[in-house]
Amino acid sequence: MAVSEQPVGIDALLERVRAGYRRIEAREAYEAARAGEALLVDIRYAALRERDGLIPGALVVERNELEWRLDPQGSHRLPEATSHALRVVVICNEGYASSLAAESLHRLGLRRATDLVGGFQAWRAAGLPTSPAR
Repeated sequence: MAVSEQPVGIDALLERVRAGYRRIEAREAYEAARAGEALLVDIRYAALRERDGLIPGALVVERNELEWRLDPQGSHRLPEATSHALRVVVICNEGYASSLAAESLHRLGLRRATDLVGGFQAWRAAGLPTSPAR
C-alpha cells in the first residue's frame, strides 16, 4: 500500500472488486453448468459441505488451493483448468469470499471468472439440486 493510500474496509473492497465483473445468479449458473458453458467451483470449507451438502457436478477446491488448481499455466493445475477463457463460477457459502476469490482468478488471467450471488445458500434457496456430502 502506498504511503498516501488510506486503508479500505471490507465492504468498500467488495464493492470495488465486484465492479470489475458481472456476478451470476443461481439459476443462470445452473443453466450454464448444465449446458457445459461454465465450471462451478465450490470453495466452502469441509464442515459447511458436510453440514449442507454439495452441488452435483461442482468441482470442490479448497480456497487456499484455488489459484494453484485453476491457473491454466500452473504446474499443479487440475485437468479442468484448460485455458484462460474458461468460465469459472466460484461458490462460497453466502457470496462474500467467492467475490474475493473471483477477483484473484482475474489477476491470473481468468477474465471470465465470476461468483455466485448469495453463494450455496442462494443455490439451495432457489431449489436447485444438492446432494449429501459423501
